[in-house]
Amino acid sequence: MAERVFTLSQVAQHKSKKDCWFVINGRVLNVTKFLEEHPGGDEVLIESAGKDATKDFEVIGHSKAAQNLLRKYQVGVLQGYTFKDEDSKEVPSKESKKKEMSAFVIKNDDIPKYAAFVEFFVPLLVAGSFFCYRYLTRATQITY
Repeated sequence: MAERVFTLSQVAQHKSKKDCWFVINGRVLNVTKFLEEHPGGDEVLIESAGKDATKDFEVIGHSKAAQNLLRKYQVGVLQGYTFKDEDSKEVPSKESKKKEMSAFVIKNDDIPKYAAFVEFFVPLLVAGSFFCYRYLTRATQITY
């Protein structure tokens, strides 16, 4: 199946939140559905919309999982772009699907489930103890 070929002026017509395309390494990408999932926020992608964002993509230093996602959102190729051998091959990824998705998590805490319970109830217990102490000491002062 032949891939669709786009010019940069055609890609430039797609630069809104509802229709966001750009070019990375000669691949024309429609990232409209990815805007909300992008860990850097949708503003970063919209800023590069309608342009060749190859330099921006490479400067950031994306993970292999992110590089593999390029193929998922590819809708065609840029006219006149010749692919190098390394560009046309799938970027090898030894990570599982679970690991691939965790690459997009900004903060991945491995906190045990009881920690949330402790973080909530220990301060509540301390505050309750303080108010009980204040109540009891104030009541004893009044009776003297």
